[in-house]
Amino acid sequence: MTRKTYFISDLHFGIPSREESLVREQLFVDWLEYVKNDADAIYIMGDLFDFWFEYKHVVPKGYISIFNKFIELDKLGIKLHLFKGNHDLWLFRYLKEEFNIALYRKPEIVTIYDKVFFLAHGDGLGPGDNGYKLLRRIFESKFNQKAYSLLPADLAFGIANYFSRKSRISKQDKPEYLKTHNLKPEDLQQFKYAKKVLEQNPEIDYFVFGHLHKPRQINLNDKTTLTFVGDWLEHYSYAVFDGENLELKAFNKNNL
Repeated sequence: MTRKTYFISDLHFGIPSREESLVREQLFVDWLEYVKNDADAIYIMGDLFDFWFEYKHVVPKGYISIFNKFIELDKLGIKLHLFKGNHDLWLFRYLKEEFNIALYRKPEIVTIYDKVFFLAHGDGLGPGDNGYKLLRRIFESKFNQKAYSLLPADLAFGIANYFSRKSRISKQDKPEYLKTHNLKPEDLQQFKYAKKVLEQNPEIDYFVFGHLHKPRQINLNDKTTLTFVGDWLEHYSYAVFDGENLELKAFNKNNL
């Protein structure tokens, strides 16, 4: 049986409510059960959680069914990789230490079945977007992380979850947010970035990003494609690589 590599992104567990998130979490567990029979590795391309912060002895509650599945997959020898997104960049050591998950924040070039992949969450790539990059530097500051950790956990999580939900609701009401789903390839920042990287690294076969939320595949040239994995808020999409082709799919438990 051909072993496959899977890519999934932007699950944003924790929103819009605990009850609604639980429904999506169980669907994700079902998906992990579905792919475990032929998976060699699974790459989560960012924003597994809508908010995450680790204290030295405290992490957000919940997600037990997901964590139990991670343990099972690790015992089966299925390697889990997680790129930190812009919503869960405060993942530190917990998932690595408890579940043997490889964590990344910066883009990575990896070889999978003799094909070269450029992998990243997809936020803040290339020039421009300076306001977001400044905000990210603030969030990634060790001093600011330490200062935030001095807040009581209930208060810290409450503040972060409030602004996370508020920000998402306000963005989704704005036309410019909706337009990003239908931009021409050449207008996407990630497309411009990938083309630039490809000039210096023509050996790359596949670029795989999350962040955009809409599943989409774009040809960069005759050899190389750019794939946006999509999300699990609306599309329930993922990508699978069988050694020859990288294909976008959608998960529907009722169709199994």
